[in-house]
Amino acid sequence: MNKQNYSNHIRFYAPHHFILLPLLLIHLGVGIWQVFSDDENQILWILFSTLIFLILFLTIMLRQHYALTIQDRLLRLEFKQRYFEIYGKRSDEVEKLLSFGQMAALRFAYDDEFIILLEDAVKNKTSAKEIKKSIKNWRPDLLRV
Repeated sequence: MNKQNYSNHIRFYAPHHFILLPLLLIHLGVGIWQVFSDDENQILWILFSTLIFLILFLTIMLRQHYALTIQDRLLRLEFKQRYFEIYGKRSDEVEKLLSFGQMAALRFAYDDEFIILLEDAVKNKTSAKEIKKSIKNWRPDLLRV
C-alpha cells in the first residue's frame, strides 16, 4: 500500500474474506438451491443450509468480535496517550464529550491536525466520518485488524 487515506484505509484478511467466506456462501447457495430442487431429501438440505448459515454467522461474528474488542481498547489507550503527550494532562473530561467513533477517527491525524480536529469535534460534535474526511495529511494505521 503506497499511502493510506480515506478511500483506501479498509483492510482485508485474504484467507477469511476471499476463501472461507466465499466457500461458505457457495455451500449455503447450493444448500438453498437443493432445498427447492431435491424434494426427496429436502429436510436434509434444510438442515445442511441451516448448519452452513450458522457456521457462516459464527465465523463472521466471532472473528470480528474478538479482534474489534481488543482494537477498541487499544484505540482508547492510544487516544489517552496522545492527549497526554500533546496537552500534558489527563483526557478524562474530553473523553466524556467524544464518542468512540470520534476518538478512533482522530488516530488518522498527525498531532497538528489532531489538535484542530479534536477541538472541532468537542465544540461542533463533528461525526467520525467528517473527521476522517477533514484530515489533510493522513497518518496511516497499517496494523489494524
